[in-house]
Amino acid sequence: MAETQAFDNEKYLKEQTEAILKRVERFDNKLYLEFGGKLFYDYHAARVLPGYDPNVKVRLLQKLKDKAGILLCIYAGDIERKKIRADFGITYDSDAMKLIDDLRSWGLDVLGVIITRFEKQPAAILFKNKLERRGVKVFTHSYTKGYPTDVDTIVSDEGYGANPHVETDKPLVIVTGPGPGSGKLATCLSHLYHDYKRGVKSGYAKFETFPIWNIPLKHPVNIAYEAATADIRDFNLIDPFHLEAYDKKSVNYNRDVEAFPVLRRILEKITGGESFYKSPTDMGVNRCGFAIVDDEATQEAAKQEVIRRYFRYRCEYAMGFTDKETVQRVELFNKEFKIEPEYRSVVKPARDAALEAQEQDKGNEGIYCGAAIELKDGTIITGNNSPLMHAASSLVIHAIKHLAEIPKKIQLLPPNITDSVRNLKTEILDEKSVSLDLNETLIALGISATTNPAAQLAIEKLKDLKGCEVHMTHIPTPGDDAGLRRIGVNLTSEPNFSTKNLFIA
Repeated sequence: MAETQAFDNEKYLKEQTEAILKRVERFDNKLYLEFGGKLFYDYHAARVLPGYDPNVKVRLLQKLKDKAGILLCIYAGDIERKKIRADFGITYDSDAMKLIDDLRSWGLDVLGVIITRFEKQPAAILFKNKLERRGVKVFTHSYTKGYPTDVDTIVSDEGYGANPHVETDKPLVIVTGPGPGSGKLATCLSHLYHDYKRGVKSGYAKFETFPIWNIPLKHPVNIAYEAATADIRDFNLIDPFHLEAYDKKSVNYNRDVEAFPVLRRILEKITGGESFYKSPTDMGVNRCGFAIVDDEATQEAAKQEVIRRYFRYRCEYAMGFTDKETVQRVELFNKEFKIEPEYRSVVKPARDAALEAQEQDKGNEGIYCGAAIELKDGTIITGNNSPLMHAASSLVIHAIKHLAEIPKKIQLLPPNITDSVRNLKTEILDEKSVSLDLNETLIALGISATTNPAAQLAIEKLKDLKGCEVHMTHIPTPGDDAGLRRIGVNLTSEPNFSTKNLFIA
């Protein structure tokens, strides 16, 4: 089946650019724009809005390049506890450095990095030193004194005034950062305070992709956002302030609605007049909902994302990363849509592949892992573990052989190569596992391709697996996870471990 285009990126870029520039003009040509969500590689948006370019937001920044500067915020506590960005498997501080590199590769640069709620945490100091010694400007903001109730102290030299001001002559300042709670709002308001003290009547606005304010509250896309943030207990609701002010329904989320009364008082205190905003929705400049061109396809994609989150949280619970309530919240979303996990097309074939491996190996006690991938034409390919390779390795080999139309009897990995790799693992590196994980299999495949034309043909088909759906009956090992991540598939797995060992290298 052909990939569905349910989202018009060009329309989105046009409308979003116009909306932001219009807001800049409204505030005397100086706007601090809180940029929520992922700036690069927004795969959640790409999954729930088929056709959405994961990098469309950075394309937007390129269009605004001459008018905009970028500030990057990161919460010191996230650095200290080594918080992980799940889709890349890297820590937030590493993600911040990657973000700077990615921005530079697109011809964009950051004005500076702001470490928020800084209390001289050792890891935060180390991060600051690393950046400064590479020529990146770093600023630190402490906890805002008086926040959230004492507005008089917040809006004073003891509060926002205590934070350093990053000088910029650009009319638009994009304030972004990895993950929620990075201190973007406080950074915007601190700069607003400094500007007003200097007689610059700047403004604040918010750019957040989800929830989408102009589609129904219970639309699957908005429910998928709730599923994605189940671990931090976000939930969507009708914006009561917008309903009261305009008698119109719009969707927002709990943290913005809860914070709005205080935020409005702070803005009024800074500006010395009535707030321009009557509701949290007013603060936003998101035009995403207007670029959806196939609602039916979007709803289906969002339901699939809810199932993915269901599997992900069950695995995180098994590994001790999240709690039971998070899992139960996503289970309720599945029930709300009246769908079972098997609604995800690769789930049953993966389970069947594991059972097939068990049937073929009767009499032996072992853990049998199955995996399945749905190719872009709808074909489902399966694989399972064996003494030679992991289920993920078997799956990828079967898939690329199918795509390259290579007969089953032709070997991509001849025994001399696999034996050499296995010997390296067991005899030289003293590893216990003989079976090849996906990372090892891909390396072996690359070696084989130097003398085997079939292997080279198969390798060229790896790029066709990007964006395909994969399910495994067991949590992938680090080597499998890294390999699948590099290939770029949408992976889910059952909350089962592939070994009885507690430590998995």
